[in-house]
Amino acid sequence: MATLEVADIFRAHGPHWRCAQAGHLSLGQLKAMSAIEQCRSAALGGHVLQCQACEHMQIAYNSCRNRHCPKCQASAARRWLEARQADLLPVEYYHVVFTLPGPLSDIAYYNKAAVYGLLFKAAAETLTTIAADPKHLGARIGATLVLHTWGSAMTHHPHVHGIVPGGGLSLDGQRWVACRPGFFLPVRVLSRLFRRRFLEQLGDAHRAGKLQFFGDHRKLADTKTFDDWLKPLRQCEWVVYAKRPFAGPEAVLAYLSRYTHRVAIANSRLIALDEQGITFKWKDYRAKERIRHKTMTLAPDEFIRRFLLHVLPAGFHRIRHYGLIANTTRKDNLARARELLIDEKTMESMETDTDAVDAADGGDASATYVCPDCGAAMFIIETFERGQLPRAPPGRIDAS
Repeated sequence: MATLEVADIFRAHGPHWRCAQAGHLSLGQLKAMSAIEQCRSAALGGHVLQCQACEHMQIAYNSCRNRHCPKCQASAARRWLEARQADLLPVEYYHVVFTLPGPLSDIAYYNKAAVYGLLFKAAAETLTTIAADPKHLGARIGATLVLHTWGSAMTHHPHVHGIVPGGGLSLDGQRWVACRPGFFLPVRVLSRLFRRRFLEQLGDAHRAGKLQFFGDHRKLADTKTFDDWLKPLRQCEWVVYAKRPFAGPEAVLAYLSRYTHRVAIANSRLIALDEQGITFKWKDYRAKERIRHKTMTLAPDEFIRRFLLHVLPAGFHRIRHYGLIANTTRKDNLARARELLIDEKTMESMETDTDAVDAADGGDASATYVCPDCGAAMFIIETFERGQLPRAPPGRIDAS
């Protein structure tokens, strides 16, 4: 039985949705829909593979590589993780989450680049400022922040996940300062500073004319009205929380592989597409643990609307690095951190282990394509362009 995919929903109901919403969809949303519909189909071309052992042949269609496509994220995540693995330090890692209050979600939707950018900036400044305070850690830390804009039911819920080493370089760079075991930074202090920094920067953006308002929020274009609207948000508690530390670097990578390249909904959560609508699995975080996992059915138009809420502006980076692991200074900072963290004997042991692994890996590189019948390597014997078919299609066709 074929697995239901977001692409199937878009192919079945996308044309009607686009007609009904003509003039109301962004170019990015239209491109995401088109890419997902065509992903791993003849529309994008592909190549013919042949096994050198048993001569089995198959067709592999090209991927769209759109960052909102559920099928294209696994390979992108693997490539990203391989690049990040060398950045891990032999310390505890913590998971922190910064969430915007509900009233700001509508403002964020119509001002994605501006508000999401402020969310990143305020969260990063909060972490680095509190960590540098001698009353807390007194160190320069690094952080990887990942933007998620959805809740489990695909509602608009902007928040950033942060992966942070449990310590940092002292302010003079002469020693490694570790946080207390099992405790990173006080979340109440983080929450208060995050709230203040974000609202200050949001007010600055409003005064600079960088925000747009529509519908019921049109009146917020007035500075005085906007300031009054923000007052309750200055008083309520903002959600910032820190989870328990990961169980070693391997757990950090496992977590990152699940979170860095997620989209609004994975194909594995889809259950049915029928006359009732689209049924999918979701997790109700407000319910008790045993009844959190539920199913939801949405009309096709509502499902597509919710999915497209989370299409990001062109060129917007949803994974960013700050502090010690900022791109411009990462190499030098990590080298200094390792120098302070690992003694010479440990370094020699690591080098020996690395040499052994390299020697083992050097014998036979794994094949990019593997035959489903005999497990031998498969090689490309023909490529074909968009909309074309191979000259002699093999008996079995696989989209991969």
